[in-house]
Amino acid sequence: MTWAIGFTARLIQAGKQAYARKWSFLCVFALIFLGTVAILARLNLLPGVPPPDNSAITFVEEPSVTVSAAMLAPTLKVESPTSIAIPAIKLAVNIENPDTTNISTLDGLLLKGAVRYPTSAMLGEVGNVVIFGHSSYLPIVGDQAYKTFDGIQKLVAGDAITVYSSDEAYTYQVRSVTKENIANNSGIDLTVPGQVLTLVTCNSFATKSDRFVVTADFVESHSISS
Repeated sequence: MTWAIGFTARLIQAGKQAYARKWSFLCVFALIFLGTVAILARLNLLPGVPPPDNSAITFVEEPSVTVSAAMLAPTLKVESPTSIAIPAIKLAVNIENPDTTNISTLDGLLLKGAVRYPTSAMLGEVGNVVIFGHSSYLPIVGDQAYKTFDGIQKLVAGDAITVYSSDEAYTYQVRSVTKENIANNSGIDLTVPGQVLTLVTCNSFATKSDRFVVTADFVESHSISS
């Protein structure tokens, strides 16, 4: 009987202690409960909570950017030639750029050096850059203007020709050298694919029976300063 009374006393004492600590117990229990609920909610494990419906999610597409061919194509730098140099025949002369095809005007400019035919292409432009000049091998002719294109008929395929603008150097490589009879009245095609250079001169001083024609293809261009 004594043990029953002692056990009862201990229960009463424990109950008093638990009652004294009830608020601490409740706070700890509440924190544990809320934390557990939060974790279950994040894992979609709470009863009665349907899983998220991915079909309701709307994806916004990024606006597409259209790049035109014009945006990708490099901008051509079109320039007038100012001089020409051909190391293989030690040739270096200035080039005139008339804006007329008047024969007397062209003849006058030929006394200053080489001349770009006004309706031919410019440097950096697709087409045929046609440059012509006098040539003479007579020792009595002292005016160098009449010897502008002396020796171009000696060029061979692969020789380099450099044509300068005010700030760029354009390199061409000789493709062919031909002798053409004026009687055939064969013209020079100005509308050719790619960038082509054509040099033209008469085969002898004061005659126009034949002409030498040098055709060269564009290789590269670079700034003179570089």
